[in-house]
Amino acid sequence: MKISEHIKNAKGKTLYSFEILPPIKGQSIQSIFNAIDPLMEFAPPFIDVTYLREDYIYKQHSNGLLEKVAYRKRPSTVATCAAIMNKYKVDAVPHLICGGFTKEETENALIDLQFLGIDNVLVLRGDARKSDSSFIPTPGGHAYASELLQHVVNMNNGRYLHEDMENSEKTDFCIGVAGYPEKHFESPNLDTDFNYLKKKVELGADFIVTQMFFDNSKYKAFVDKCRAHGIHIPIIPGLKPLTNSKQLVSLPKIFHLDIPLELSEAVHACKSEQEVRDVGVEWMIQQCKELKAMDAPVLHFYTMGNPKPTKRIIEAVF
Repeated sequence: MKISEHIKNAKGKTLYSFEILPPIKGQSIQSIFNAIDPLMEFAPPFIDVTYLREDYIYKQHSNGLLEKVAYRKRPSTVATCAAIMNKYKVDAVPHLICGGFTKEETENALIDLQFLGIDNVLVLRGDARKSDSSFIPTPGGHAYASELLQHVVNMNNGRYLHEDMENSEKTDFCIGVAGYPEKHFESPNLDTDFNYLKKKVELGADFIVTQMFFDNSKYKAFVDKCRAHGIHIPIIPGLKPLTNSKQLVSLPKIFHLDIPLELSEAVHACKSEQEVRDVGVEWMIQQCKELKAMDAPVLHFYTMGNPKPTKRIIEAVF
C-alpha cells in the first residue's frame, strides 16, 4: 500500500514509522531483524531503509603503493526491503539517491523495485562521500533530487530512458522527498530552500519527510508555510532522541540543526550518560505528544539501529 493511502486510511489518527540502516557488508540480515523486532508490536505501517553511496578506501600493495578502491559499506537496501516485507508483512520504503548511480542503473533499480511489489520510494540527492568536501554527481547520473524525482515520475507515466521502447508499462510509485524545517545546509536561506521543495512538489512528490528537529515550533512554521503556498501533501516529521552528550555537538554539526537551550542545559546538568538518555527520551516523548496534538500524520523515527529509545517513546505516546 502507498504511504499516501496509509495516511488517508488512518482518518486523522497519527501513525508511527521508523528508519533503519541495511546491514554492513558481511553481516547477517538477522542483525536487522533484531533491531526491528522490538518495534513491531506497535504495528508500524511502513519501514524506511536507507541507501548510502559508495566511498573510497585505500589498499596497500606489497610494493608499498596505495590503490584507491570504491567500496559500498551497506550495499543491500533493495534486498533488505524485500526481506522486511516478506517477514513482517509491512511496506518497506527504500531510499533512492543520486550519488553512485548512473541514470541507467537508477532505472534498472526502479524496475527491480516494481517487480518486487515495492511501490514507495524516498527520493534524495544523498550526501557527499566522506572523502569529498562537497557532493560530486556520478558521471551519467543525476545531480539533484529534483532530477531523480522527474525520472521516477517519467516512469510512472510510461516514459523510460530509451525512447525507442514501445508499449512501456507505467510504474506506480508513491514518491517521498525530504524537507528541511531549519534549511538545508547548502541553501543560502530558508526561502531559497523552500522554493526547491516547492519545485519537487510541483514535479509530483506525494509526501514529505522532514529532517530531524528538536523544536516543534519550527515544524509548525514549516507546515504553515507549505500550506500557505499551496503544498497540501502529507508532511511527516522526522525524529531522533538525544542518546548521548556528544550529540550536542555532533548533531548540529552533521545535520545543521538547532538544539533548544532548555534541552542542552538539561543535558549539561546530567551526571551520567544514562541520565542523558533519559533526558533525551523524555524530551522526545513531550515532542511527540505535541506533534500528535498538531495532527502530524506520522511520527517517523531515525533509529540508527538502536530500537530501545524509540520503543520507550512509542510506549509512552501511543
